[in-house]
Amino acid sequence: MYLARKRLTLMALDNTVETGVPKRAGLVLASLILGAFVCNINLSVANVALPDIGKAFDASQTALTLVAVGCTLGLAMSVLYFGAIGDRYGRKMMLLSGMVITVPAAFLCAFAPSVEILAIGRLLTGLAAGMAYPTTLALVTALWSEGAKRTKAIALWSSVSGGSAVLGPFLAGLFLEKLWWGSVFLIVVPAAIAAFIMIFLFVPAHVEESKDKVDHLGGILSVFMIASLVLGIGMVSSPDKFTEALALMGGSIVLILLFVWRQRTAKYPLYDLNYAKRRLFWVPAIAGMIVLGSLAGAMFVGQQFMQNVMQYSTLEAGVAILPAAVGMILVAPQSAKLVTSKGSRFTMLLGYAFILPAFLLMFFTWREGAPYVVIGLAYLLMGTGTGFALTPAARSLTGSVPVSKVGMASGTSDLQRDLGGSILQAVLGTALTLGYAAEFAKQVTASPDASLVSAQTQSALTQSFSSATALGARYPTYQSAIEEAAKFSFIHGSALAYAVGFVLVFIGAALVFVAFPGKEKSLELFDEYHTEDAAVAPASAK
Repeated sequence: MYLARKRLTLMALDNTVETGVPKRAGLVLASLILGAFVCNINLSVANVALPDIGKAFDASQTALTLVAVGCTLGLAMSVLYFGAIGDRYGRKMMLLSGMVITVPAAFLCAFAPSVEILAIGRLLTGLAAGMAYPTTLALVTALWSEGAKRTKAIALWSSVSGGSAVLGPFLAGLFLEKLWWGSVFLIVVPAAIAAFIMIFLFVPAHVEESKDKVDHLGGILSVFMIASLVLGIGMVSSPDKFTEALALMGGSIVLILLFVWRQRTAKYPLYDLNYAKRRLFWVPAIAGMIVLGSLAGAMFVGQQFMQNVMQYSTLEAGVAILPAAVGMILVAPQSAKLVTSKGSRFTMLLGYAFILPAFLLMFFTWREGAPYVVIGLAYLLMGTGTGFALTPAARSLTGSVPVSKVGMASGTSDLQRDLGGSILQAVLGTALTLGYAAEFAKQVTASPDASLVSAQTQSALTQSFSSATALGARYPTYQSAIEEAAKFSFIHGSALAYAVGFVLVFIGAALVFVAFPGKEKSLELFDEYHTEDAAVAPASAK
């Protein structure tokens, strides 16, 4: 049955050979990985620059969170829609368009005159990535036939694209050593140009694309439901935005219901729920979202911890997280082998087994003056666990749908990183903000000079670390005390964020353990899915 299922996988027109891989496979895969690299670098470069951005614009913690999640928000809200458009009208066209738009978006961010314009620029960058990123995995799946070769290609795509998100802070740190904060957004420009050229020359133009019409109404609903959900979560920690946050989250629930209704009734649904309800689809979708969101959230909080509390330079903070990239890249070959020999369930659980102690290490040891070994080890564990979990999740998602609908699966795979990253950055950022504000307010109340602190001053102190230190700089007499209190409060808030991350990862591991089948059962389910899809395909072609 498994060999029969492999024969059912369609080849990519005249661009593949009988072995089930494309011509010039190395160049094609390198082009797709470089495109994914551009998108992932954009996701993470802002984190290192957040303290400088906060000082430049005197920005609140909420504003910094919006800058940090702006790119992932744009990507998350658009991947399903753009993935469907690519499936229908041309994945290569979408990929090239994303590379083109990335360049002016990068310049808008680099020279933004205000934090609001910067957030808009980050959103535009995310929309460009939404065109490109789902297409890269979709093309890997379409060009490499089902089996070990596709698994290896996905493993390379996953590890390098995931590792590039970690390399972003390191490259940003190098730039910030000599240049202004906006320079970090220009890192992707030469890579985007090189990716455009390689994709244009080597990637096939049309590969098993769908003939179905695009559900544009469903696409618009998907954009607004994801955007309102992420923004609502991001704003909930801001006292003066709490009502707007509740309104956004309430609106997202209504939009989700409308989206589900639309997908149930549309002749050509954007997001076919018949595929989404498959166990080999929805379980790895949720589990992968938690894993990748945890990495994004840990990097978001960790970068600020290292610069605010540990007093690392931007370059040192970027170098500090490189073990995560090393872990992801080193385990890629092992992840592919384990998926083939032990199955996706085993490999995903192994990934969780590395991530859980990473959060415990952060919670118990990341304090002022902590030795780098505990910081580097935590990131190494986090990257290794992510590397093990990425390949089986992406492979299961893309293998459980027909090739003509792979944009839906690759879009969902991207949502693991993008929606998961947006939500968990917002959740961990909210925990950080609430924990910081509560602890600083407690210290102000316990201070013998509490009666002298005005409501306006207390608001500035509890708003964010950068606003507290900026206030301290204006009052040299109290500067040292304010900075120490801000560090202590930030540690308290970050510990709360790490605890939240641990709980969410534990829930993800429990989901995989209970709901995802073992190796043999998974192969049987893949056989069933492909048999169903082969039977439906002739009817849909009429």
